[in-house]
Amino acid sequence: MIKAFFLIFEPSEAWDRIARARRSFAYILGVYLLPLILLVTAAEGWGLASWGKWQPRFQKFRDFTDDTAVSTLGKYQNIITFEVIQAALLLAMVLLSALLLLKISQTFQNRRKYLEAFTTMAYAYSPLLVVRLMDAGPMVSPWTTWAIGILLTVWVLYQGIPRVMQPDPTHAFGLYLSAMFVVILTSGMARLLTALYLLGEVDFHHSWLTHKFPGLFQP
Repeated sequence: MIKAFFLIFEPSEAWDRIARARRSFAYILGVYLLPLILLVTAAEGWGLASWGKWQPRFQKFRDFTDDTAVSTLGKYQNIITFEVIQAALLLAMVLLSALLLLKISQTFQNRRKYLEAFTTMAYAYSPLLVVRLMDAGPMVSPWTTWAIGILLTVWVLYQGIPRVMQPDPTHAFGLYLSAMFVVILTSGMARLLTALYLLGEVDFHHSWLTHKFPGLFQP
C-alpha cells in the first residue's frame, strides 16, 4: 500500500523503480495486488458489519447482517459473499484492463508483452484501490471513492505508460488516451455492479444469480 502513496506523490521516481525492478507476474500478483485487494475488501466488509450502509434512496442505513442466523458465519454470510464477489471483480478488472492495454499497444506496433501491460495496470490501479478503504465508512458513497480513485489512477497512468510500456514517442499520448478510456470503462463497470447492491438499487435475493446459486444471498 505504501507503493500507492509513492505513485501518487512521487510518480516519476516510483515508476522508474518499478520499471527497473522488472518483477514477475507471480510476484506482482501475489505480493502486491492480491494483498491490496484483500485489505480493501476486508475493510469494507468490516464497515458493513459494524455500521451498515446509508442508502439515500430509502433514507436509512441498511444492515447487511442476519441477526436470525444461528452461527456467526451465517450472520455475516451476505457480507462475506459480497466481498468475495467484489474481490473477484477487482482482480478481473486489472487482468482485463491489462489485456486490453496489450491489444491496443499492438495496434501502435508496440512489441510489449502481457507482463508489461499487467505491471502498468496493477500499479496504476493501486490509488483507486487505496481510496476504496474509505468505503468502510457508512456515509461514504461508492461513487465518491470511485471518482476520486479514478482521477488519481488516470494521473498515475500518465506517468507509467512511457516508462513501462515504452511506446514510440509519436504513439505515447495516443496509447495513454486509449488506456485512460480502458480504466474508466472497466473500473466503472465493476463499481456499478457493486454500488447498485450497496445502495439498494438491485435485490440479489430475487436475481438470476441467487436462483442459480440459492446459498449466495440468504433473505
